[in-house]
Amino acid sequence: MEKKSVYWVAAYYFYTPIFDAEDYVGHHLAYCKKLGIFGRIYIAREGINGTISGTPQQISVYIDDLKSDPRFEGISFKVDEFDHIPFNRMHVRLKNEIVHSGLKNVNPIRMTGKHLHGKEFQEMQKQEDVIVVDVRSNYETRMGKFKNAITFDMETFREFPEKVKELEAYKDKKIVTYCTGGIKCEKASAYLLEQGFKDVYQLHDGIIGYAKETGGKDFDGVLYVFDGRVTVPINEVNPSVISTCKNCGVKVARSLNCANVDCNEQFTMCEKCSDDMEGCCTTECMQSPGKREYNGTGFYAKPSI
Repeated sequence: MEKKSVYWVAAYYFYTPIFDAEDYVGHHLAYCKKLGIFGRIYIAREGINGTISGTPQQISVYIDDLKSDPRFEGISFKVDEFDHIPFNRMHVRLKNEIVHSGLKNVNPIRMTGKHLHGKEFQEMQKQEDVIVVDVRSNYETRMGKFKNAITFDMETFREFPEKVKELEAYKDKKIVTYCTGGIKCEKASAYLLEQGFKDVYQLHDGIIGYAKETGGKDFDGVLYVFDGRVTVPINEVNPSVISTCKNCGVKVARSLNCANVDCNEQFTMCEKCSDDMEGCCTTECMQSPGKREYNGTGFYAKPSI
């Protein structure tokens, strides 16, 4: 039997001053291309945020090289195996923030919530005075979340400051925030502290780190990720599916973007309905001049150059 190729997908972020961010972008892109890896990296004066993919040897070299830079001392990587590279090009881009939040004046380097590792998070969830808060967007939380977590109906993380008013009744509680890999929680927990919440925590390395440490127990559904995998299973202990097909209502852990490029809505749909709807979220989108050819996955990567 032919053995499948194994590639590594590594996600990471780190808040650290990068004073030469503009120059570093060009140098880092050239380095990544020379190494032969693919992925998406955002660099700002406040730090770095990336997801990269390549052979185990390539990713190991990248990790070692980045860790050797004193600016990134203490950085951690969440590494998963996959049977193909879920990117078709290498992006390194300059940003104002390494995650879009609109909280430019919030500095996680100066102040942020206390970090909880996976097993600590498990134990704290059992306490009556603990409120678990998911700071991800609605298209992520509908695919999966921790049991009894508070979620927000927000399209982007930039809406988080407005949603914090929904937590006002819990200011005397312990607030534990979580997200995919930890990056949004750094700013979310820092912002909560600025808003007068006294006892704020965050899940270290996010859902990905939790799954690696605990097997993902009590995470309902699957994890939405921002690459060609789209969703990945997290819970190996008591898995479940919580998302449902937009069209027929059957439970399905499958997220896709509308084939109508002018819509591009993210939604959940089973394979049969996706085929019937040609990858579109509505019959109106099926008639749109901006309709792309449905590729069977609903993930439409930009062409490689």
